[in-house]
Amino acid sequence: MSTSRYRIGVDVGGTNTDGVIIDITKTLDPLTRGVIASFKHETTTNVTDGIEAAVRKVMADAGVDPHDGKILSLTIGTTHFMNAVVQADARRLSKVAVIRLAAPYTLEYPTFLDFPPHLKAIMNGHTAVIKGGLQIQPIKSKGLKDIVLIGVFSPLDVSGQNECLVRDILLRHLGPDVNIVCSRDVAQVGFIERENASILNASIGAFAQRTIRGFESAMKRLGLVCPLYLTQNDGTLTSAADAARLPIRTFSSGATNSMRGASFLAGIDLKKNLEGTAKSMIVVDVGGTTTDVGVLLPSGFPRQAAAFIEVAGVRTNFSMPDVNSIGLGGGSRVRVDAGRRVTVGPDSVGHYLTRDAKVFGGDVLTATDICVRSGVGGIGDAAKVADVTNEVVTQSKLVIRKLLENVVDRMKTSPEDCTVLLVGGGSIIVPPELKGVKEVILPPFHSVANAVGAAIANVSGNVDTIEILQGQKLPEVLERIKILAVEKAVAAGAEPSGVSIAEINVLPVQYVTNQATRIIVRAVGELGIPNESWVPKSDIAWHTDVEEEPESAQQIILEGSDGATGIDYQAYRPKIVANEWILSETDLFFIQEGCGVLGTGGGGNPYPAYLKTRQMLRDGKVLRIVDHSSLADDAVLARGGYMGSPSVDSERLMPAAAIMEAGTELAKYCGVASFAATLCDEIGGSNGMQSLVMSGVYGIPAFDGDLMGRAYPKLNQVLPGPYNFVWHPRNLKCSAVYDRPNALTPAALCDGDNNVVLLTKVKNEHLVETLMRTVTTEMGSAAALCCPPLAVSDARDYGVPRTMSQAWRIGRAISISRQTNNMKGVPDAILQLQNGACLFIGKIVSCSREVRAGFTWGEIRISQLRDEELEEPASTNENLAAYIQSEKDGSRKLVAIVPDLISVLDSQSGSNLGSQDYSYGLRVTVIAMAGSPLWNSEAGLRSGGPAAFDLDHKFVSVGEYMTPISVIEEYR
Repeated sequence: MSTSRYRIGVDVGGTNTDGVIIDITKTLDPLTRGVIASFKHETTTNVTDGIEAAVRKVMADAGVDPHDGKILSLTIGTTHFMNAVVQADARRLSKVAVIRLAAPYTLEYPTFLDFPPHLKAIMNGHTAVIKGGLQIQPIKSKGLKDIVLIGVFSPLDVSGQNECLVRDILLRHLGPDVNIVCSRDVAQVGFIERENASILNASIGAFAQRTIRGFESAMKRLGLVCPLYLTQNDGTLTSAADAARLPIRTFSSGATNSMRGASFLAGIDLKKNLEGTAKSMIVVDVGGTTTDVGVLLPSGFPRQAAAFIEVAGVRTNFSMPDVNSIGLGGGSRVRVDAGRRVTVGPDSVGHYLTRDAKVFGGDVLTATDICVRSGVGGIGDAAKVADVTNEVVTQSKLVIRKLLENVVDRMKTSPEDCTVLLVGGGSIIVPPELKGVKEVILPPFHSVANAVGAAIANVSGNVDTIEILQGQKLPEVLERIKILAVEKAVAAGAEPSGVSIAEINVLPVQYVTNQATRIIVRAVGELGIPNESWVPKSDIAWHTDVEEEPESAQQIILEGSDGATGIDYQAYRPKIVANEWILSETDLFFIQEGCGVLGTGGGGNPYPAYLKTRQMLRDGKVLRIVDHSSLADDAVLARGGYMGSPSVDSERLMPAAAIMEAGTELAKYCGVASFAATLCDEIGGSNGMQSLVMSGVYGIPAFDGDLMGRAYPKLNQVLPGPYNFVWHPRNLKCSAVYDRPNALTPAALCDGDNNVVLLTKVKNEHLVETLMRTVTTEMGSAAALCCPPLAVSDARDYGVPRTMSQAWRIGRAISISRQTNNMKGVPDAILQLQNGACLFIGKIVSCSREVRAGFTWGEIRISQLRDEELEEPASTNENLAAYIQSEKDGSRKLVAIVPDLISVLDSQSGSNLGSQDYSYGLRVTVIAMAGSPLWNSEAGLRSGGPAAFDLDHKFVSVGEYMTPISVIEEYR
């Protein structure tokens, strides 16, 4: 009696639907890897028909009876749901009602703020921000069936007392036919990005349910009695019920399947077992419409993309593989213009290749025709392309080669030649040799690698919980949670003996006294063989009675979001009118990127502030920047920003009105009637953008400079003192670094909920930090802060001038590198603007955090990418020191330390990572830049050097500080 057991995998692409059946008892065979039948079929207008045809064919070819219980699973991978979003297909996308449990916060960040206008028009059904009570009637009267619930910090609500409670109330009033998406189930901390992802998920929900119900119906017609799975973005499986509830997790599963299948078919896992090592490889998957290129890590899983992902121009924060797609495939159209210049793509005949291509009797010249004309046999009728000239063939092949070489080079972070795994039905168009590639591996069954990847996908078990560590030991808690994660993976169907821990993340909750800590653990294992027969049933809570409609799966071509802006960043020139810099959306984008880098891990995420200022421009406000040389020495500057936890700032989005309210109360107390400009205390992070927010609120320009030249965690770590209130003698001396009078008081805090606190008198500058931070904690760990007004002369002489210009230049350098696909050039581009050094390129291999005295302290360890991984430090809220540790004896060498700037960049996007974003596995680049020389004096080092953070090191700068060049002066 045969002991064979089978898994069926199907992947739906834009051109073809591929199917395979694998005998899992024969996967160690290096020649077949257990694949006993495969099938490639044109993707049908109704994708379910194509899936059914593929499954029926591979079962027939393999001689497997669907009723004998030996088929263990059917796994489907599809980009069908993401394509509907990318194509903005109103037939498949529903209008969404969004309810925020957030008032009075987030009001200045309207829902859909970060959406392209065409998607907003399709998806925006209703929005509400509530504090108490429920706004249900408008949703009911508009007939909306898809609802998003998002609460501030809801991912930390492990007991389900926030969004889940409101969901239950809504279901009681609206009935069971509505589809309610709780944002805590979709993505992690980061309010805007989580809300965006939840909206996309809700809008595609009804279509996903129709589609998956069609898959189940097809299984019944096929006689299959096994579980149905879909593959997720990270290469693991999800049940049909979970995929119908959270289709967003399958958005980029097609690319993941190809890479996982390529690894499996090439025997990477077998080589690793034999040789004890494996190497990262570039995977090139050529379909009929696009070529997708990604990086396969030694683990057999794809390299993940940047911390934040854009889907159809919408910024989100869920996991996606790092894939670069170009419009090149077997069906790409080949054109010859009047000047005899040849182009290939980006448009394609897609799944009509066998109808429209010349070799099949059509009248469209395609890349496949060029291959057949070059001598590739077994495809169509070569006689039908005999009239294609040698010149056209030569030029076409040259264009194809160049396109492939460019996209492979984009995915490399090392100049060394790489190994390419080539898969996909269109792989015949790839030349045998490519510049920058030392070896091209074409594994068996390469044309159906995506279906193989679906068939062999792993199972995961995830635990995301809040633990109170007071009275507990972290290692013991982690061990308990690891066991729970393994148990969840096994319960999901993983083979118990093969489950391993893939990810551990420990994130202390700031500004609490009970050591509350968020812990995330993920376990991964191979799908096991069920111990008993599986009875088919659907546990999907269907919210639609509409049967699956015929749907087109033709894939759209994805290009980089930067390129889609239509702005050439290299050619862009800012607008200077007289002595003022009039800001555009592009200027704001550059400045927020630069503020992130200058934040050295702290200061909060500048992206929400960028969205707020961008909206101000769209609402008709004018934002301006002025140089100190255009202002009188005794003119008064208004200061403002935010105090508190960066993670709270990313969730409880504060209104600009809070700064205005604090500033108004402070101005009354100080007797100041008007201001000449606004000023930020720190250029780093979110606070670097706040003078621009204040510029829009006050209607005055922002000052080109700040009081730190970076970000620092404490209030008393500012360089100068403020405007001298000689008429206010009751103020005691409260100085900062350079002993200027009244540096820190009087000051005001506002929580954005009509509470304002004035601090008018303190004994010393250290108490300012202690008292204001205590009040901030009581205000919910985030508050608007306005420090004393400042004279222009003090900002010029004791601050750091022209740091707005510096931020703009850094952001511009990053954006140009991204737009020209030169990510490995980002460090050099930044270091041309400020002296320093690129310290390290690697990946985060551990990230520990703990809360001390209200601040998060910790250490991230960045490992050098091993030879097989090459595709080529302690911190508080800010990065304080960087060390390189010897692999031989474990000794550590200090390479950079405060007050110099140490920034950790995401190697995939070039953007800065805040300390709250550090997590295991991220590819990072660490750079150090010289800080302002004002910090290098005895007074400066005492307040902002190593000793200020109890670091026993002598400060040695990484370079001589270069004074930033004024944008106004250069472009006037």
